Amino acid sequence: MSVPEPAGGEEKQAKEVEDAEKYSFMATVTKAPKKQIQFADDMQEFTKFPTKTGRRSLSRSISQSSTDSYSSAASYTDSSDDEVSPREKQQTNSKGSSNFCVKNIKQAEFGRREIEIAEQDMSALISLRKRAQGEKPLAGAKIVGCTHITAQTAVLIETLCALGAQCRWAACNIYSTQNEVAAALAEAGVAVFAWKGESEDDFWWCIDRCVNVDGWQPNMILDDGGDLTHWVYKKYPSVFKKIRGIVEESVTGVHRLYQLSKAGKLCVPAMNVNDSVTKQKFDNLYCCRESILDGLKRTTDVMFGGKQVVVCGYGEVGKGCCAALKALGAIVYVTEIDPICALQACMDGFRVVKLSEVIRQVDVVITCTGNKNVVTREHLDRMKNSCIVCNMGHSNTEIDVTSLRTPELTWERVRSQVDHVIWPDGKRVVLLAEGRLLNLSCSTVPTFVLSITATTQALALIELYNAPEGRYKQDVYLLPKKMDEYVASLHLPSFDAHLTELTDDQAKYLGLNKNGPFKPNYYR
Repeated sequence: MSVPEPAGGEEKQAKEVEDAEKYSFMATVTKAPKKQIQFADDMQEFTKFPTKTGRRSLSRSISQSSTDSYSSAASYTDSSDDEVSPREKQQTNSKGSSNFCVKNIKQAEFGRREIEIAEQDMSALISLRKRAQGEKPLAGAKIVGCTHITAQTAVLIETLCALGAQCRWAACNIYSTQNEVAAALAEAGVAVFAWKGESEDDFWWCIDRCVNVDGWQPNMILDDGGDLTHWVYKKYPSVFKKIRGIVEESVTGVHRLYQLSKAGKLCVPAMNVNDSVTKQKFDNLYCCRESILDGLKRTTDVMFGGKQVVVCGYGEVGKGCCAALKALGAIVYVTEIDPICALQACMDGFRVVKLSEVIRQVDVVITCTGNKNVVTREHLDRMKNSCIVCNMGHSNTEIDVTSLRTPELTWERVRSQVDHVIWPDGKRVVLLAEGRLLNLSCSTVPTFVLSITATTQALALIELYNAPEGRYKQDVYLLPKKMDEYVASLHLPSFDAHLTELTDDQAKYLGLNKNGPFKPNYYR
């Protein structure tokens, strides 16, 4: 026996059919003429590599891609200004000063907010600023700096100014500058010359503008990578001889300082901050452990589970990268030249290989050696389609990017700092940040860790500037362990950590001072 439909059932059924026809994809496919829905043909077209002509029409020129500017972090860049070089703009801050060159001074308010946010997680550096600003230990210091210009380094720069220094600043990487932060520094009166997406010519012009200025001569250098030191040494030897001290943060820059020292050409004392414990064991390790994933995710949206990744170099940076990738389920290989680091990698559960042994099968290649030509054109030619290639070292020398700028290869900019380099057979290699430092070019880095490094840099500058004559000769020095430990102690309150104190008897037994240092100077 059939149950009668309720009143209005026919109208309701008609409405459902109408809705189905309106919204159903299947209904659309059924109604559409066959010649318009060529699924088989479309699928074939989808799986084909683009033709050479098609690639060229889609791709952007290499010169354009090399200067493309976009902040992958919070960015307030006005795209309408992108076509005009900051060097061609006439800008002044609210005080009428034009002693700077940034993307857009109008972004200063947004940059100030970024700096204030960074200050919240850099309590140790702020504490140092409050403790020492009354004494002005850097009064008379004229510091020229070349570092990444981010909200975190802005806190450092403003701390140096609060301690009495005059500062002029350029960027050490053409992609890492946060434009709004540079604008905020310029608004505050810092002579900053930097913007995201500088050309190579812009890069050296900005450094020169910091050094070559009438009525102002630097007496301290804070460098990250050695480019500023190299520029002053080569172009302004008379200025270089009057420098009272150099503080260098990176592996690359420290290596260049040791080369100068070995050749007998280093005529000023220099502090190797990179090999201080607070830099090596915190910035290099923990910072890279978190920021490698951030940079790769933002640029490629890659899922790491099951991916095969090779990390070139198992120093502190490599250790951080490998730990993060392994935690997300990636299969990680390591290349190393140092048997000690290689043994550490083996004990940590990684297979140590030569790059040539795995280059055909890996999905991601990451360099972090501080060396040159770690990934060569031969390696790049043998990579599989869609292999991701990036660098976590400071300099852009680890991947032989120059060898890719040849007529037979096509460059296609697919998103900010992401280029597809396309071979004649259609194979694509995904190159990030054109081989420059991935994390600061394509993402951001943890503020707290940078507070540790920035505090170390500030103390190194104070030490070199105030050291009595004769304490430091014309050589490269490590930060005294007492200062290393002081930097660490300033950051412990953030974790509500409480140190155990040695008894007099324990201190005597260990042969230590109760207040430190607790490690010898050679400890790393």
